[in-house]
Amino acid sequence: MYNLHRLNKMAKAHLQILVFIVGIVLIFSPVSKAGETPEVFSLEKAIQTAISNNIALLKAKEKINAATATKNASRANFFPTFNATYQYKHNYEEISNRLIGITTPEEEYVFAASVTQPLFAGFSILNSYKLAGLGLDAAGLNEKITRLDIIYKASRAYFSVLKAIKIQSVLEDNVTLLLSHENVAKSFYEVGMTPLNDLLKSQVELANSRQDLTIARNNLEVAKADFNNILRRNINAPVELEDILNYMTLLKDLDYYLDLAEKNRLEIKLADLEIEMAEKEVELAKKDYYPTVTLTGTRYQRGTNWDVDGGTGISDPNSWNIAAVASWNFWEWGKTCYGKKEKESKLQQVKLNKDEILDKIRLEVKQYFLKTKEAESNIITVQKAIEQAKENLRISQERYKEQISTSTDVLDAQTLLSRTMTNYFNALYDFKISKASLSRALSTELIE
Repeated sequence: MYNLHRLNKMAKAHLQILVFIVGIVLIFSPVSKAGETPEVFSLEKAIQTAISNNIALLKAKEKINAATATKNASRANFFPTFNATYQYKHNYEEISNRLIGITTPEEEYVFAASVTQPLFAGFSILNSYKLAGLGLDAAGLNEKITRLDIIYKASRAYFSVLKAIKIQSVLEDNVTLLLSHENVAKSFYEVGMTPLNDLLKSQVELANSRQDLTIARNNLEVAKADFNNILRRNINAPVELEDILNYMTLLKDLDYYLDLAEKNRLEIKLADLEIEMAEKEVELAKKDYYPTVTLTGTRYQRGTNWDVDGGTGISDPNSWNIAAVASWNFWEWGKTCYGKKEKESKLQQVKLNKDEILDKIRLEVKQYFLKTKEAESNIITVQKAIEQAKENLRISQERYKEQISTSTDVLDAQTLLSRTMTNYFNALYDFKISKASLSRALSTELIE
C-alpha cells in the first residue's frame, strides 16, 4: 500500500511538471501574423501549379511552335518563288564593228527579275509537306506526354509527403508512449518493485524509437524538398497539404486496363506517327528516280548606266523569256538506291520499336495494377488490426501497473501498435501512389 501511495504522489508530481512546461511553451511560443499563413495545397492545386511552372512543358510547347513554323515553311514550296538580280560588268575594252557600230560597251548594267514555279519534283514537295504535318502532330503528342508525366510526378510527391507526415506522427506518438513507460519503469525500479533489467529495456527501446524518429523527420524533409522542386518553389518553402484519407477501389479487372492502355496510351500513338514519318522518308528517298520539272519566266533590262535604260552598244534594253526546264540525274552509282534502302531499314526499326513499347506498356499496367490491389488488400487487413493493437497495448499497460506482466510485454505491445499504424499509412498512400502510376500507364488524368 505504501508503495502504491508513493507511486500516486510521484505520478501527480510528474503531471504537474508536464502541465507547467506546456503552459510555458504556449505562452512564449510565437504566434503567426496575419498574411504569414503557409499556402495550403490540395492535390488538384499542386498539379496545376506543377503544370504551370514546369520547364519541360514550356520546352514542349516551344517545340510545337517550331514544328508549326516548319510546316508553314514546307507549304511555301508549292508556290512560285520570285527573284531579282542587279549586275554590273566592266569589260576589258569596248568592242565595235565598222558596219553596225559598238556591239559590246565597256561598262554594262543588267537587271533581271524572274519567277519560278515547280511543276514536278518526284512527289518530294507533297511528301515533305505531309512529313512536316506529322512532325507537328508528334510535337503535340510529346507535349501531352510531358503533361501526364508532370501530373504523375506531382501526385507521387504529394502522397509521399503525406505518408512521411503520418509516419513521423506515429513515431512521435511512439516516443511519447515509450517515454511515459520509461518513467513508470524508473519509478517501479526506484521503489524496488521491478529489476534494473526492465528499466534498461525501456530505455533501449526509447533510444531506438528516437533514432527512428530522426530518420522519419529527415525523410519528411526530403519528401517536402522533392515536392517543392517539382512545383518549382523554394526548396525550403513550408509545405502544407490537404490530407486525403478516403480511397476508391479498382472496379475493373486487369484485361480491362490492358485494353484501355492499348487504346489510350499516347506513346503508342506516337509510335504510329513515327512509322508514318518513316514511310514518308522512304517516299522522299525515291524522288531522284524521277526528273524535276520547273517553269521559269525572266525579264531583263540592260544599259550602260546604273538606271539600265539602254545606251550605245545595247541593241535590246528590254527583253524577256519563258523556260520549262527538266533535269534528271539518272546515274549516280547507286546513291539513290542505297539512300532508299537506308530509309527502309529505319522504317523497320520504328516498327520494331512499337512492338517493344507495347510489351513495356503491358508490363507496366500489370505491375501497377497488382501493386494497387496489393495495397488495397493491405489497407483492409491492417484497418482491422489497429484497434486490436491499441487494446492490446492498453491491457499490457494495465497489467504492468498491477505487476501482472513484465515491461517486455508492454514494449512488445507498443512496438506492435507502432508497426501496425506504420503499415496502415504505408498501405494507404502506397495505394494512392500505385493508382497514380496506373493512371500514367493508361495515359489518363485521374485526380482523387
